[in-house]
Amino acid sequence: MPGPIHTADRTVWRQGSLDQGSFGDGTRQIPEETALALTYNGGTYAVMMGTPQNLRDFAIGFSLSEGIVQSADEIDSVDIVELDDGIELRMWLASSKAEHLSERRRHIAGPTGCGICGIDSIAEAVRPAAVVTGGRSFSPREIMTAMAGIAPLQAINIETRAVHAAAFWTPARGIVALREDVGRHNALDKLAGALAQDKVVAGDGMVLLTSRVSVEMVQKTAAIGAPLMVAVSAPTALAVRMADAAGITLAAIARSDGFEIFTHPERITGNEEKAPKLKTGASGAIHVVA
Repeated sequence: MPGPIHTADRTVWRQGSLDQGSFGDGTRQIPEETALALTYNGGTYAVMMGTPQNLRDFAIGFSLSEGIVQSADEIDSVDIVELDDGIELRMWLASSKAEHLSERRRHIAGPTGCGICGIDSIAEAVRPAAVVTGGRSFSPREIMTAMAGIAPLQAINIETRAVHAAAFWTPARGIVALREDVGRHNALDKLAGALAQDKVVAGDGMVLLTSRVSVEMVQKTAAIGAPLMVAVSAPTALAVRMADAAGITLAAIARSDGFEIFTHPERITGNEEKAPKLKTGASGAIHVVA
């Protein structure tokens, strides 16, 4: 089984003084990427490109976010089989789930990080996300603390600077789980699988992303059941509409000096010594300001 990090030889050019440059040799740590085939009861459902790590989490999380199963317990077994040109994640479902799957089977050839590649209808691509109700509220300080905790735990990214992370944070436990992958969707699927296996109550925490927020990231977060998602980059307009309809609080563009809230700001409470001021921008986003 290939490891998640590969050492590559490379030649480096660096500019020096007086516009003079020089070449040098060395190595660099880069993330591995391999084909991951997800099969159910002997039939291939999807082939994605991803990082060969936490593959059981990925198989279970993908199954949950795709709606193939509603619970990790509905997957009887997961076998990870290394092949000459990739890795096969062989899953066996209960007979009732297998019959349902045969009615909706589709084949996906997904480039790295592809979330909805191969879907053959517009309706399926923009299917409504699960509606998240309830969930606790969070203070701005809690959000800032949660986001600051991601980078030190990104073991692969510390060495490669080339992978995304998805994490889950609660006030009681801090970062409960963090998963990395070259594909942002894969990282979130891996996180979903880890949370499902550990029976984590998603309403108690928030999903953290080191990527932009597209519509399928909202759909996957809704499947997890988290009331709040926070990302370092901006969301798409469709992602904002989807999060609003799903009842999810979407905060993005999270930096060291603050973040912007795009949907359901009522979950962000000013329960610190001094409550933050909220200002609505021209785009409709709500900005946390000092």
